[in-house]
Amino acid sequence: MSARDEILGRVRSALRDAPAAPQPDRTYRRTSTMSEDARIELLVDRLVDYKAKVQVVGPDQVADRIADLLAGTGDCVVPAGFTAAWLPADNPETGPRIKTDGPESPLALAELDGADAVLTASAAAVAQTGTIILDGSPGQGRRAISLVPDRHICVVEAAGITELLPEALARLDGTRPITMISGPSATSDIELERVEGVHGPRNLEVVIVRSRRA
Repeated sequence: MSARDEILGRVRSALRDAPAAPQPDRTYRRTSTMSEDARIELLVDRLVDYKAKVQVVGPDQVADRIADLLAGTGDCVVPAGFTAAWLPADNPETGPRIKTDGPESPLALAELDGADAVLTASAAAVAQTGTIILDGSPGQGRRAISLVPDRHICVVEAAGITELLPEALARLDGTRPITMISGPSATSDIELERVEGVHGPRNLEVVIVRSRRA
């Protein structure tokens, strides 16, 4: 028997006579009828309030906008599976220099720390809270790449934006490594002095992509 099995066995034994946990109250609102434009507007408002930089583009403008954001950048980490059509040309002389991080060839921590930026997609976003959600799927990568580099550029597609958190959670696989991002990394001490970049990127830039209109 492994230590894990032994510990879980003790927990089950201790809880054997415990009363069943009551079902949680689910009368809270779990769906919305906001239009795409309204959801984007609300998400932008929340992200800007959190000191993120946000740009809203059409589906055919993503590559050009990312190229503008990465102009003059050195090393940029991109997770395996990121949409290739959104990537600027790899230019070792003038940048950006694209470094792909994937399960088969993960970058070393020193390479992540030395990168100028990381570029990822997202699994979902919650307009009401200004939260972007990554779940480690292709194009989003492992958690470390969105935490170590000091600049995170994240692409959010309008189809993945919900108004409410329960809506977003219903779309996710809860067994995946979920990361929720609400603005750049920031914390405050007891005197409310704001410090940025302590446990994640100091700079968050979001590119919101509208759905293709008929």
